[in-house]
Amino acid sequence: MSGGYTIRPLGPETWGAFAALAERHNGVWGGCWCTWFHRGVGREFGETPRGAENNRAWKECLVREGRAHAALVCDGDTAVAWCEYGSPEELPHIYHRKEYEAGLTELPQYRLTCLFVDKNYRRKGVAAVAVQGAWDLIAQAGGGLVEAYPHDTQGAKTSSSYLYNGTRTLFERAGFSYERTVGKKKCVMRKVVLPGE
Repeated sequence: MSGGYTIRPLGPETWGAFAALAERHNGVWGGCWCTWFHRGVGREFGETPRGAENNRAWKECLVREGRAHAALVCDGDTAVAWCEYGSPEELPHIYHRKEYEAGLTELPQYRLTCLFVDKNYRRKGVAAVAVQGAWDLIAQAGGGLVEAYPHDTQGAKTSSSYLYNGTRTLFERAGFSYERTVGKKKCVMRKVVLPGE
């Protein structure tokens, strides 16, 4: 529990809470349903499912098969945020991939790829709770090298609705180290999470 919120792992038993949060926001980012980083897995729905309805069905399938992970931040029984995490095999699709791979020295065990906060809970520190929740769930699963790809806003004001990877500042406060820039406004940040930490 953090700040009155509870962290629950995304799974079949929490799918309804996750789905309700996504539905309150029109499937999130034009009906993505937090599937963009999964591209390349789930061939039963095709390489690139089209439309919100297919994305929803694909995400539910991945969750029920244990191939999609996230820390859900709950206010009572209501999910108000999530931080998606998973292995590079589970989340192979990242921005600026060629540039990222050109500078890669070691693949992480986990990636933090997508942060989403309910519009009524933004700018209240809930994203930090979601990142901490993912960190805790990764520690419970044995830990490892964790990588994130936040926006490096360099102090410029940006609408929180566009910060789907979080910000460099958010991850610095969570103890992640800056590694390098990829693209114009993103960076690679890393942290080793110890088992049971």
